[in-house]
Amino acid sequence: MARPLRVEFAGALYHVTSRGDRREDIYLGEEDREAWLEVLGTVCHRFNWVVWAYCQMNNHYHLVVETVEGNLSKGMRQLNGVYTQRFNRRHDLVGHLYQGRYKAILVQKENYLLELSRYVVLNPLRGGLVEKLEDWPWSSYLAMIGEASVPKWLDVEGLLGHFGRQRKRAIESYRRFVMEGKGLSSPLEQTRHQLVLGDEAFVKRYRQDKRPEELREVSKAHRRALAMSLEEYRDRYEHRDEAMARAYLSGAYTMLEIGEYFGVHYMTVSRAVRRFEQHNPK
Repeated sequence: MARPLRVEFAGALYHVTSRGDRREDIYLGEEDREAWLEVLGTVCHRFNWVVWAYCQMNNHYHLVVETVEGNLSKGMRQLNGVYTQRFNRRHDLVGHLYQGRYKAILVQKENYLLELSRYVVLNPLRGGLVEKLEDWPWSSYLAMIGEASVPKWLDVEGLLGHFGRQRKRAIESYRRFVMEGKGLSSPLEQTRHQLVLGDEAFVKRYRQDKRPEELREVSKAHRRALAMSLEEYRDRYEHRDEAMARAYLSGAYTMLEIGEYFGVHYMTVSRAVRRFEQHNPK
């Protein structure tokens, strides 16, 4: 029988949820919510995460996160662990805050990013916490529509880019898109094997009966030895975005390494890769 894998790889996208122990609240006030966001920001900076959407409810949270370096479990240990410590210290408590381990679903980005991001920010409306999404300040929605400051770790521009080049029109299109999802079922209902949200080919790719170590038939060092240098990618391709995308897709370099070489943020590399894949489908 195939054993379930903890699938982690560079560029993986996940929907992550974590619920309070015994379904109790994990935020008892605004200070707790602000503290959680602060810890999330620290984790994103340390582990090079990109957040596409988030929502704090009362007894759980939702997170749509891309792990540039393939390190979800390490980051989640810090996110839930450090926040638990701060929560317990503030409220003079001890013991577990969360109900067991977090739940993470691997997501096929090109097929489900938009739909899943919409589902996440609609949760306060679905849960009856507010009558208008604008009245819930504890999600990424207000930052997306320009009514709240944008954290460095939230890729507002990347998500709005799916709705148009002109920012004002993109925001209008995004708002309509979100509202159109109010009566729709959750995209998570399409999750397969309780682990993967994607089409059949995507699911098959990450549900093989192999351990992660066995999936890496060629080591990173070997891949790098076979690939061109970053300087060669820069010189060979006229457009920087194509050079960065091809370097990343060679499997020899991380987005962070490519970004440092080209003098850009790793999120810029992520967007370049996404655009390249959209215009050059396999």
